[in-house]
Amino acid sequence: MALLSKWQENLDESRYNKEQINAFIKDYFKKEENAYAKILDAKEQKIEGTVKEIGEKYELEPQEVAAFIDGINTSLEEQIDVDNAEEDTQVTLNIVWEKLYYNMCKAKAPWLYELEQWDGILDADKRLEIRNQYKKDMQAVSTKVGRNDPCPCGSGKKYKKCCGKDL
Repeated sequence: MALLSKWQENLDESRYNKEQINAFIKDYFKKEENAYAKILDAKEQKIEGTVKEIGEKYELEPQEVAAFIDGINTSLEEQIDVDNAEEDTQVTLNIVWEKLYYNMCKAKAPWLYELEQWDGILDADKRLEIRNQYKKDMQAVSTKVGRNDPCPCGSGKKYKKCCGKDL
């Protein structure tokens, strides 16, 4: 069974006991935070090795490495086939810092995007720019035209006096 499947199975087994799942996730989040702190502190943009070696380096169990890779996958130059990863699977994580920071904002993970180690990677202005872009991307946009809005056909008239006249 692949490592990510084992990880998900552990979550499924503990889902019936709320305290157990909260402890499981809290423990993982702390390990994840420590791993990111080490990566950012060392400014390691490229991490190579087997899943087991990466786990040893960042103090993660192999299943936790699979979950970590699953979480960071969209922040990599080239995504990893984490669904089939085993302990001896060779992986290369080429991290794109801006994507990683954006995705941490998207995951609503302040314990990660507020790490002090980001100071050596992205300056405060760049981080603010990325957070603002995230907020902008998450804003709901209405496609409905109000009767007093300019007509979308470009005539310059109000919608109610132009294309909305027949409604």
